Amino acid sequence: MLSEQAQTVLSVLQTAHIEYHVKEHIPVYTIDEMSALHLPDGEAVAKNLFIRDDKKRTYYIIVVRQEKTVNLKALRQTLGSRPLSFASEDDLWKYLKLTKGAVTPLGALNDETQSVVVVFDKDFMGNQIAVHPNDNRASVWMQTDDLIRLIQEHGNPVVVAEI
Repeated sequence: MLSEQAQTVLSVLQTAHIEYHVKEHIPVYTIDEMSALHLPDGEAVAKNLFIRDDKKRTYYIIVVRQEKTVNLKALRQTLGSRPLSFASEDDLWKYLKLTKGAVTPLGALNDETQSVVVVFDKDFMGNQIAVHPNDNRASVWMQTDDLIRLIQEHGNPVVVAEI
């Protein structure tokens, strides 16, 4: 049974007329656990990181292909930001109402200040993407362009970059 948060996300997708499909699974906390599920269209699964700058002024959700490693120093150059590090679990809850293991670009829909920047790896453009619907017991597949549009319509900044 999907959580209330996941059901809310799916309702938002339906209201926005976004085509998607969802698959429930056991709770996963890492990309390795996700890969072990051998889900159909697994190549679309995104790895998501919640990071911040050193002054805690800017927070980012980084969305990359699961096989990629994110170099925070290189990402800093790409984004033109201050030094970057991983955000705390407290900040994850404060800004996105998410818990460890459930980081997803759809968490931006919980960002009441619309201040979290969502950064997509350009490799997802024009392709499907699979992310958690604010619950790590399910994954939802949709077109990346639709996801970006949804986040932008919510008011959060979106960046597409080579990561």
